[in-house]
Amino acid sequence: MKKVIVLWFLVLCLCAGQAQAQSAKAIIATGGIGGVYYYYGTQIAEILTKANVLPSTAIQTAASVDNMLLIRDKTEPDKKTYFLATVLPDTAYFTVTGKHEKFAEKPVKATILWMMYPNYLHVVTTAQAGIKSLADLKDKRVSTGAPGSGTEFTALNLLKAAGIEPEKFKKWEKLGAKESDEALANGTLDAYFWSGGLPTGSIVELANTLKRKGLDLALVPLPATDPGVAAFMNEFKGLVDPMVVKKEVYSLSDDVPTLAFWNMFVAPESLPEDLAYAVTKAVFENLETLHASVKPSKDTTAENTARFVGQTAIPFHPGAARYFKEKGLVK
Repeated sequence: MKKVIVLWFLVLCLCAGQAQAQSAKAIIATGGIGGVYYYYGTQIAEILTKANVLPSTAIQTAASVDNMLLIRDKTEPDKKTYFLATVLPDTAYFTVTGKHEKFAEKPVKATILWMMYPNYLHVVTTAQAGIKSLADLKDKRVSTGAPGSGTEFTALNLLKAAGIEPEKFKKWEKLGAKESDEALANGTLDAYFWSGGLPTGSIVELANTLKRKGLDLALVPLPATDPGVAAFMNEFKGLVDPMVVKKEVYSLSDDVPTLAFWNMFVAPESLPEDLAYAVTKAVFENLETLHASVKPSKDTTAENTARFVGQTAIPFHPGAARYFKEKGLVK
């Protein structure tokens, strides 16, 4: 009789766990259409929904800063509604520690589920604009990214490190990826900042559009030897690495030095451990689907994430860490 009672208790617990997962839902905050975040997040939502792990919907946002605000202000554990998000590491760090002005009084309580792919900082221009360095932006028409985006956060911090005041640009715009592409192609903008994976599809399309107009796409070099770049790297030590955009990625004339950050897929601390584990497991068991749909996601691998577990200023969610430990990739 005792064995029957124990068995029924275990069945009830299992059913309760399944009911919890089935009644919970996720909203995945991504970025603007045209950027990798949007397509990456949309694919993650499809994987989780089809795997019957967590009904998920992806939404377009201004990216990193807005995404962290959504996790902080819109997640409702009592209603089992959780915001998950794509985010840049520098933005995540500043919002979790309260160093970002919008989070000074109320930092976001977020954790990492996995590392996505390196985000490359692009300062997009044309060869004909004559912008050869960060300093050359001073008297140009420049967009620093959509308000509230990780791109804007990175751009403004880099410009500050370089001693460049955006207010003194010939024209200062705050446009998203799609709008920036259109403005550059139409000749109303000289350069714009963008942080994204390689290749970013909208920039590939922009290169073709410019070619038809007799112009050549170019990226402004950001070498570690540039004083502004060096100062920026020192401020964000451990979060940014010097990298190179190979010329074949966008049919450029030469390889271009720049900076790269590992994007994070994050969740609120309040996401139940079993659910965080199930989400992580579902994604990493369906990597072929993700890799086939989003080119930069080729760097989303269990091995790439495992080397960051226990090494980041922002903690990994215990449920996610459990998955990588079970795979034998983390001690």
